[in-house]
Parts: sequence; structure tokens; C-alpha cells
Amino acid sequence: MIVGVYLQPKSKVIYCDTGEIQVELNDYVVLDIEHGTDLGKVVIAEAQQASNPQKPLVKLVRQAQPEDLEKAKQNYHKESEALNSCKKLVSELDLAMKPLVAHYNLDGKHLTIYFSAQTRIDFRELVRKLSQRLRTRVELRQVSPRDEARLIGGIGKCGRPLCCQSFLKEFVPVSIRMAKEQKLSLSPMKISGICGRLLCCLSYECKQYAAMKEKMPRVKQEISTPFGKAKVISTNPLKETVTIKLDDQSVRELSLDQLT
Repeated sequence: MIVGVYLQPKSKVIYCDTGEIQVELNDYVVLDIEHGTDLGKVVIAEAQQASNPQKPLVKLVRQAQPEDLEKAKQNYHKESEALNSCKKLVSELDLAMKPLVAHYNLDGKHLTIYFSAQTRIDFRELVRKLSQRLRTRVELRQVSPRDEARLIGGIGKCGRPLCCQSFLKEFVPVSIRMAKEQKLSLSPMKISGICGRLLCCLSYECKQYAAMKEKMPRVKQEISTPFGKAKVISTNPLKETVTIKLDDQSVRELSLDQLT
């Protein structure tokens, strides 16, 4: 069985072959990754979409035991100290970067620090000093604005926690065409998230809008109605209604089944 797993902190979904190990949704598991073992959480059970993965499947070692969870808890406290040390060194070295999250693998021998920056950063000196101070191997990874929002979290324009940190497993391409399809304001302030990129939710209903618009007449199209011939002024795909202007200049809103 193939499952999708989040590493801690939330990363992109990693697909694993469970072999003979029985796991269920929300189980914690131990993975064998590039830098040793690490703790993950099953977020997709029986991931059919990963039957032909682009990358080799990660090896699942075992279900997480109480001692694994205890190690992860101890690492969590160390991660806060490591992140503070990194921020101080960034300030001392005057680097134009923002450390976001620090993460130790399960055995505590490898530290990964995620950061954001507007440009490419030469952080070799930072890595050297951090390794000496923390006495462990350190790796820095630059993340995109969307991944930054996923790592830090926050509240969206809708007043709810960010989709990317709550239920959205993977990012999907979002285009300005989706906003046009739904007749939304094209103001960047209104259709952009806290990451500065287009709102992920623009993609949620785009296909439904496109399907509904195919049923609707075009604006300025002449149509027949029970009240006579009319011209379409506007359409409302969600309500499946059409606003028309009759020959006597009166305006009405009709449902699609009233149009002939």
C-alpha cells in the first residue's frame, strides 16, 4: 500500500510504500530518508495518485513507538534554541534572509533550517558557524513564498486558518484566468493571499464556474423569453439566472429554464 506522509514540520507530501507494515490515516511513522531516520504523519491513506511517482518511494521503517515520539518531543525544544541561534548569526553577518523553522531529524544528528529570501544568499559562513556552535550537521533550505506561509501559518482573508496549513496537501497551479472566469475583482489586494501569491481557493470552484457558464447565454445575446424577445445584460452562474432587458426597456431576472 502506498501512503502520503508529512514530515515535521509540514513539507510537501512524501509517498511511501508501507510493505507489510499496517498503517492508518493520522498514524505517526518512522521513515528512512536522505539524512537518516525521521518522524512523519500519514495524511493520505491508499494514495492511488502515487502509483507512478516521479521519485522513488521513501522507505517506511516502522510505526512510531513511544520512544520515537519522546525523541521528537525533545528535539522540538532543541529546534527553538537552534532557530534563535540562527537568527542571531544572521543579524551578526548582516544577511538578507529570514530564518523560519528549524528541524532535527529523529536521531538529532542533522539540523535543517528553512529560510526565505528575495535573492540568492551566500550562507556558507553561516552554516560553518552554526555547525560549530550547535555541534551538529546543518543544512539550510530556501523556500518559496507559498511554502513560507505553509510553515508559519496564519489566518486567510476568509477568517479561517490557511488552507495550505490545514487541509491542502499539495499546491496546484493558480492563474489570473481563474479569477476572470469567476468574475472576481482583479485587484492584487483582493485575490492574493498573505504569501503574496494568488489565492489557492481560486482553483476550488473554477471548473464548476466553467461548466455553468457553458449553459449560459452570452452578454448582449438576443434571446426569446415568455415576455418576448430580449437582450442579455448579465449572467449569474451560481444562481443560474440571466438578467435581461426587454423591448419595452424593462429589466427582469429569469432562470435558465424560463429561456427559450
